[in-house]
Amino acid sequence: MIELNNITKIFSLTKDQRKIVGSKELRPKLFTAVDDVSFTCQSGKVFALIGPNGSGKTTTLRMISTMMSPTSGSIKIKGLDISEDSRLARKSIGFMTNQTALYDRLSPYEMVKYFADLNGMDKSVFDDRCKKIFKQLNMDSFSNKRIGTLSSGMKQKTSIARTIIHDPDIIVFDEPTTGLDVMTSRAIIELIRNSKEDKKTIIFSSHRMEEVQSLADDIGVIYNGKIIFCDSKENFESQMESNSYDDNLIKMISSA
Repeated sequence: MIELNNITKIFSLTKDQRKIVGSKELRPKLFTAVDDVSFTCQSGKVFALIGPNGSGKTTTLRMISTMMSPTSGSIKIKGLDISEDSRLARKSIGFMTNQTALYDRLSPYEMVKYFADLNGMDKSVFDDRCKKIFKQLNMDSFSNKRIGTLSSGMKQKTSIARTIIHDPDIIVFDEPTTGLDVMTSRAIIELIRNSKEDKKTIIFSSHRMEEVQSLADDIGVIYNGKIIFCDSKENFESQMESNSYDDNLIKMISSA
């Protein structure tokens, strides 16, 4: 389970950043990326965090993943406040973003093995889990090729494999299918479904509303750093005036 209670993240802007924000007289020194956000992600369910670019999705997911600390508020992972022991919390978390770099000179197998070693995995456990994940993601044909020679879809699969190799209870996906072909996207969606069946806690962000409709149990809408909707998928759909998730999202944002 993931619990966010009144999370706020404020960034200090550099002089160069302030030049492009507001008029000369009103240029702020601080920027609030996430503003008093609270929600809960239940075990065995998929929570979709949606909203336009710059709304605070990635910042929220990075705080959940302990990559950055909130300015105020608390985040609990399986009941543990991550501010008390972020290293222990991190052992339960797998975080995947399409912005994470890979080492071009390593193979997918070497990359995944490196992260397994960081998490202290026993070799026999790693071998079994690696075979299972590579088969599930159809990675066997390129598992020993250099990452620098791979397609974007192959690299994305490698990122996902290293994210889940240590079998985390909490899985965080930040726009996992962006820019990918249909086959690769389908493999990732199937992995999310399988993780749900394994009773994992899953949170993901996406601009593809068909994925939200297909995968989500609960939906949170974030806009200008604030949560403007947080409820079940059924209640999200009950507010729809048409069959379009996109139209309903735009209506919520326009009314905020």
